[in-house]
Amino acid sequence: MLNGKVAVVTGASRGIGKAIAVKLAKEGATVIVNYNGSAARAEEVVNQILAEGGQAEAVQCNVSEFDEAAQLMDGVIKKYGRVDILVNNAGITRDNLLMKMSEEDFDAVINTNLKGVFNCMKHVSRQMIKQKSGRIINISSVSGILGNAGQINYCAAKAGVIGMTKSFAREVASRGITVNAVAPGFIQTEMTEVLSDAVKAAATEQIPMKHFGTTENIADAVAFLASDAASYITGQVLSVDGGMAM
Repeated sequence: MLNGKVAVVTGASRGIGKAIAVKLAKEGATVIVNYNGSAARAEEVVNQILAEGGQAEAVQCNVSEFDEAAQLMDGVIKKYGRVDILVNNAGITRDNLLMKMSEEDFDAVINTNLKGVFNCMKHVSRQMIKQKSGRIINISSVSGILGNAGQINYCAAKAGVIGMTKSFAREVASRGITVNAVAPGFIQTEMTEVLSDAVKAAATEQIPMKHFGTTENIADAVAFLASDAASYITGQVLSVDGGMAM
């Protein structure tokens, strides 16, 4: 259980982030539902959590902006006095073949999916070190492990997240802070819902378990890594992908 814990989940207004926020709240954590542009959807997540007896609030922040990430963390610390769990989930896609990819699309994905993780870890680190405790879970991707055609920017960012996870885990392990990554495979979300049946069928063929995962599958893995049961696990990548990357 996560009673009394304060959790920040970035990109929590929809999809995997929403499922993680709801799950952590069910486990007893007070959840800061971060969003960038979807205020109404973030409030829906908060209202769902409150209706189920949990505690949550929505906070706007573009995590790709260094100073905004600082304000997010400083605000949470000022109000609650601590941050126990940080889940770096915020991410975007701008898919295209390398030859056709614009510099703007490359930079946008790197700034949100990679630098955003750095920004949030940077600005929460001092507080967690002061507490001598903390759980950081970074959402990577099977694409960051295997690579994926048409996703040079996304794969680079998600592979970079794994590298940052391992590096920061080494830096703070002696301070009672664990840093791990979860690498989802094909998950049923709005992003995958728009794929054609042919693409979905081809993707399913790559999955040994022969079906897409659910957002709850990812949320369960995050909740485990955030719990006391995972207190001796750090610097690891937990693939939740139906066996794609094994």
